[in-house]
Amino acid sequence: MGNAGSSQKISAQDKAILDMKIQRDKLHQYQKKIIVITNRETEIAKQCLKQGDKRRALLALRKKKYQESLLAKTDQQLAQLEMLTSDVEFALVQKDVLFGLQQGTSVLKEIHKEMGGLENVEKLMGESEEAQAYQREISEMLGSRMTNQDEDEVEDELEALEAEMSGTKLPDAPTKSPEAEITGKRLPDAPTKIPEGETVKERAARRARQRAALEPEPMLA
Repeated sequence: MGNAGSSQKISAQDKAILDMKIQRDKLHQYQKKIIVITNRETEIAKQCLKQGDKRRALLALRKKKYQESLLAKTDQQLAQLEMLTSDVEFALVQKDVLFGLQQGTSVLKEIHKEMGGLENVEKLMGESEEAQAYQREISEMLGSRMTNQDEDEVEDELEALEAEMSGTKLPDAPTKSPEAEITGKRLPDAPTKIPEGETVKERAARRARQRAALEPEPMLA
């Protein structure tokens, strides 16, 4: 006589629940590991601000924001899928669940790429040709993947760091950062204050001008 239990097939719903559990476990592992990287990126942003290098400080915070957004997006998506798989009419939402799981797998792979270790994080403030090439690559990638809201929240964080550091007695910073010496652009030594009564539109325009001024110039061939 055969084993009756072994002949039972796993339903599509059971498989989806199992796949989600695997994705959830991976996400939790990544969350624990990536916090070391994002903490270091915040430290790098502060170091760059001390040196008057606002461009690299902004890049470090943008990369941190992108990583945090990936984690949050995946977490929210898995929560929605868990609700769908608990639906008694699973057959009606099965396609949506399977598509969501495929997307989740893709995003988890992207998160895994972001966990390349602290070596790449240190390149965010490097001066070597390799480091500068990496910085340009990351800046271009983030430009196509971050939303306007993400960019605005990064600007808020940068201004908060500037305000925090302006209240602390720091060693005299150079009048020009290494980046300014190369490009000839004068970077602000003190935090940029938000004018009183500034409208949302005016603030967005000001930030757009600041980002344009901090964009690295392309290297000559």
